[in-house]
Amino acid sequence: MTATVSELVASDPAFAAPWAAPEDVHITGVRAIVTAPEGIPLVVVRVDTSDDGLYGLGCATFTQRWKAVVSYVDEHLARLVIGRYPGDIEDLTRLARFSSYWREGPVGNNAISGLDQALWDIAGKRAGRPVHELLGGKVRAAADTYIHAAGADVGSALDEAERYVAEGWRHIRIQVSQPGSGTYGSPRLDGDTLSGAPFPRGWSVEHYLRTTPALFAAARERLGDDVALLHDVHSRLTPKQAVLLARSLEPYRLFFLEDVLPPEHWDALPEVRRASPVPIAVGELTTSMTDATRLVLGGGVDLIRSHVSAIGGLTPARKLAAAAELVGVRTAWHSPGDTSPVGAAANVALDVTSAAFGIQEGHVYSDAVHEVFPGTLRIRDGWLTPNEAPGWGIDLDETAAARFPAGLSGHDAWAAGVRGLDGGLIAP
Repeated sequence: MTATVSELVASDPAFAAPWAAPEDVHITGVRAIVTAPEGIPLVVVRVDTSDDGLYGLGCATFTQRWKAVVSYVDEHLARLVIGRYPGDIEDLTRLARFSSYWREGPVGNNAISGLDQALWDIAGKRAGRPVHELLGGKVRAAADTYIHAAGADVGSALDEAERYVAEGWRHIRIQVSQPGSGTYGSPRLDGDTLSGAPFPRGWSVEHYLRTTPALFAAARERLGDDVALLHDVHSRLTPKQAVLLARSLEPYRLFFLEDVLPPEHWDALPEVRRASPVPIAVGELTTSMTDATRLVLGGGVDLIRSHVSAIGGLTPARKLAAAAELVGVRTAWHSPGDTSPVGAAANVALDVTSAAFGIQEGHVYSDAVHEVFPGTLRIRDGWLTPNEAPGWGIDLDETAAARFPAGLSGHDAWAAGVRGLDGGLIAP
C-alpha cells in the first residue's frame, strides 16, 4: 500500500501528523513480506520512506496465523502511518495499538512489532549506527546462547547434546520423545502409548513425570557438571505437578525449567516459583507487554521468555527488560526457527544493552535463510554478537524470498493430536 502525503491527508486528515516533523522525511509505504526458507512461515514488514533507498525491516512473525498478520499490516496498519515522520516511533506504535480499540493479542502485536522494529532499523540507518547504540550502547560484548538437543530416546538425545558441547555451547536444552502423538521438541514415536485406551496414542503425564528425572540423571552423568541444562515442559502441567517435577529435578541443577503451566493458570506461578528449587522460565505465550510485565512484577518467574514480536516489538521489550532489572528477573527471549533473522537481531540488541540479560535461545539458520536475509547473525562457539552495521545490519532479498513461498503452518495438525489417553485435548 503506497500513497503520497497529499493524497493521504486529502482522503482523511485525521491521519495527518500532530506536530511538525524536524526533517523532511516521511513514510511512503508499509507492506508485509512472507517467506519460508526453512518451511516455517516468516513475516517481515518493510517500511519505505521518501528518502531514496532508505527503508527498514521488522519482524512480525506469528507462524500459526501469518495470513491474519499480513492482512493487519497491509489493510489496517499502513494507512495509519503513511505520511508520518519515521522518527516518532513511540507515537506511531501507540497509535497502531490504540486504533483497533480491542487491543493486544498476537495478530495485532506482531503487526505492530513489524512496524516498530522497521522504524528502529530506519533510525539506525539515518544515524549511521547499529540499533544497540541507539539503546544506550553495550553492557556486554556478546550474548551467551542455548541450543536444543533432542532424540527419540535418552541415548540419542545425549549424543546430540555432546555434539553441541564439542561445538562450543555451554547451555543445552534437552528433550526426549514420549510415547504417543503429543511428543514435543523431539521425534514422534510410532505405536501406541497404551493399547485399549480410548485414545491409545495419547500423552501420559504420569509417564512424563516418571521418566524426565531419569533423562537428567543420565545427562549429568554423561555431560558432567560444567554444562548448563535446560528443559521445556511446554505448558502441560497443573501447579502441583509442576512443583513435583521441579523438586524431582533439583539434584541435576537445571539452569531453568520452562513453561510449566498453561497461561490459563499463570496466577499460580508465584506459588510454584516459591516451591521450586530450580529457576522457572515463562513467557513465550505472553501476547502483550502488560501480561509479560505482570509475570515479572508479580513474582511468577525467574526468567522472562517473551517472543518479542508477540508483545509488540523492541519498544515494549526494552521497557520489559528495564522492569525485569528492577526486580532481579532475567531475560531469555524466545527465538527458535519461527523468529525471523530480523527478530533475532532485535533480541541480541536487547541482550547486549540490558543488565537483566540471562540467556538467549539460539537457532542455527540454514544457508537458504542466509541467502534470503543477507547479514543474518551467526552463532560462534555458542555466542551471538550483534552486527555493527547501521540499523539491524540485515537485508531481505525479495527475489530469493519468493523462491520459498509459505504454506499454512503444520502446528494446527500437530496440536489436534496432543490429547490424553482419554482423548481429551491437552495444551500443546
